[in-house]
Amino acid sequence: MIERKQEDLAPEETNEAVEQVFEVSLRPKSFDQYIGQEQIKQGLKLAISAAKKRQESLDHILLYGPPGLGKTTLAHVVANELNGNLRVTSGPAVEKAADLASLLTSLEDGDILFIDEIHRLPRTVEEILYSAMEDYVIDIMLGKGPSAQSLRLDLPKFTLIGATTRFGALSSPLRDRFGIVNRLDYYKENEIEKIIDRSAELMGIQLDSDALQNMSQRSRLTPRIANRLLKRVRDWAQVHGNNTINDEALDETLKILEIDEKGLEQADRRILEAIISKYNGGPVGLNAIAAATGEERLTIEDVYEPYLIQIGMLERTNRGRRVTDDGYLHLGVQPPDSESSAKLF
Repeated sequence: MIERKQEDLAPEETNEAVEQVFEVSLRPKSFDQYIGQEQIKQGLKLAISAAKKRQESLDHILLYGPPGLGKTTLAHVVANELNGNLRVTSGPAVEKAADLASLLTSLEDGDILFIDEIHRLPRTVEEILYSAMEDYVIDIMLGKGPSAQSLRLDLPKFTLIGATTRFGALSSPLRDRFGIVNRLDYYKENEIEKIIDRSAELMGIQLDSDALQNMSQRSRLTPRIANRLLKRVRDWAQVHGNNTINDEALDETLKILEIDEKGLEQADRRILEAIISKYNGGPVGLNAIAAATGEERLTIEDVYEPYLIQIGMLERTNRGRRVTDDGYLHLGVQPPDSESSAKLF
């Protein structure tokens, strides 16, 4: 049985933590329940089976990719498959070396330590992880000055699972100490349909087949967003309908949330509009886009940009970001090389 202990999150992560409360009840418990990411599942199944046969701890695992694709969920599944206790924390929550030392020394053989947003660990804390991951020991300095002494503590054979949305922000020494490195990709629409259908069943909601397909197309190929949208449509159906999600319930909810047929939100469209109207479609740098839209640079880069690139409405170039022809047409604007060029405003 898994023991879940959530450490305090940094203030900027509070909103995401609140959203994750809803997901806990829908979280798969095994690989059979986990939909999508087939290559990653096969690799992890093999590694877990081999570790069990050798009666060894599983290699440390690094999961990276855009937010909402199931990194935390996958960590819980791995812990369940290993029949180990899962300790959960986040990079910003481990502020000092003593915090990490306390976590590591409280583990037992076979436990799994999950660190979300691991790239945000302070450098002094990260350096302690090196020996902990390689040799299962940590060195603690006692005292200060010439009389200071180093104390080496042995650690149990644990497995570290790190998750990050910014793979490039990890230092090479830390990255190289993970034996298993997997990138989670965006899901296919049919996989999102299966996830929504499973969630609706767990929530006791009736879902029309047409509404299911339309909802999957507006979920940005992301399970977290799919479940969040399902919850919002459920609210509308319970208040205005008969607890059945149909096209009417979906359409009315999408109007309230300002989500279009491609799953783009108001912020996504504002980014595309700013690049087209103020920078002639690009290329333009992230700082300029952030200034034009009022969004933070990191928010654009981590939250909005990946999906816009995935669906082919935005592209990266050496000189900056550029709106593609599909992006122009989605906003009802003729691409610049067309004979009848139109302005957005």
